Amino acid sequence: MNAREAVRIALAMIRANKLRAFFTVLGTVVGVTFLIAVITLITGMNAYMKEEFAGKILGFNTINVRRLPSVGGGPADEKTWRAWQRRPRLTHDDARWLEERVRTPGVLAHAFDEMGKVGDGRGKLIEGVNVVGASAGFFNVRELKIAVGRSYTESEADRGVPVVVLGDEVAQKLFEGRPVLGKEVRIVNIPYRVIGVLEKQGTLFGMSMDRMVVAPIRSPINGSLLRNNVVEDIYLRVPDAQLMARGQSELAGLMRVRHRLKPGEENDFILETADEALGFWDKISSFLLTALPMLVTISLVVGAVVIMNIMLVAVSERTREIGVRKSLGARRRDILLQFLVEAGTLSGAGGVLGILAGVGLAYVVAAVSPIPARVSPGSIMLGIGLGVGVGLMAGVYPAYRASRLDPIVALRAD
Repeated sequence: MNAREAVRIALAMIRANKLRAFFTVLGTVVGVTFLIAVITLITGMNAYMKEEFAGKILGFNTINVRRLPSVGGGPADEKTWRAWQRRPRLTHDDARWLEERVRTPGVLAHAFDEMGKVGDGRGKLIEGVNVVGASAGFFNVRELKIAVGRSYTESEADRGVPVVVLGDEVAQKLFEGRPVLGKEVRIVNIPYRVIGVLEKQGTLFGMSMDRMVVAPIRSPINGSLLRNNVVEDIYLRVPDAQLMARGQSELAGLMRVRHRLKPGEENDFILETADEALGFWDKISSFLLTALPMLVTISLVVGAVVIMNIMLVAVSERTREIGVRKSLGARRRDILLQFLVEAGTLSGAGGVLGILAGVGLAYVVAAVSPIPARVSPGSIMLGIGLGVGVGLMAGVYPAYRASRLDPIVALRAD
């Protein structure tokens, strides 16, 4: 008997006993379902974090100088937190001082943001807007593209001219599709002239990235909504990833000089990059991918035990058939192959069902939550391999027993 014939017989047996076959592989279906669902969601999150999160929060090839850690850098204990709070705040002067001395090729910018209210001065008011005060280079660093109008110039930023670039959502809610250039908006009741509208950015974990406005950091919001002369972030974006190490080293050295730190003293600032900021997610995903196989193994072991028991029952039910086949010349390996392939096909079908259910479950979760899903070809192959592998391992003993039956004894069975 060849493998094709064995698969045909196995499929015929599954069709003849559909309900029993389904319950036989239920453990495999459940195990593979959750394996595929979680891997699909984790793969989607990995891509989302690297392609969307890193670019929108820090920017690619960007080094960020901060007083306190941002994403994933929470304090280890109260003592550490208090030490961070004693650090000197970054200022406009720090940013300008660095800009004059940094020799690594790139764009240097600084910014501070705060939640505030933006209105049109005639009754419409939007609360919870991310008001960003930034230097002109901020648009380049964060890859903010202008859909209508322009961004402000370095000269306007230095002079603190009250001009503003609106996020797409703010522009739509305040002006409802009407022309916006040259119109006046009020940021915490301070009048600003609209000179541009950003291209739509979408959402990040369900939060709108278009509910924002960007204005010169030295404009009137400095000292009112924003802390006077204080910046939260100083960015250096380099044109090539190979310059990142050079930029980090230079910024660290210049900041130590600026803050008059002695050799051996700890830095009173932090340098962050997208890779470092994503370190917390890497730890979470690594933990999930390590713990997941152990959790899935429980379900697959249960499934394997069920398959083995059902296959043993099948051997008992088909003892006379085995005797007939042996009397007609079937060899031990033919009987062994038949039952092994039958177990593998049965479990493999469960693996396919599990893959379909897992992908479907992942996309349902993605549809009702901000968690993205992305199917990995590797996970599909893993699901099929696990399904077939569980069946083969579970079918070894029943297949061995079937192949060892004495044909004369088997023919006498009822």
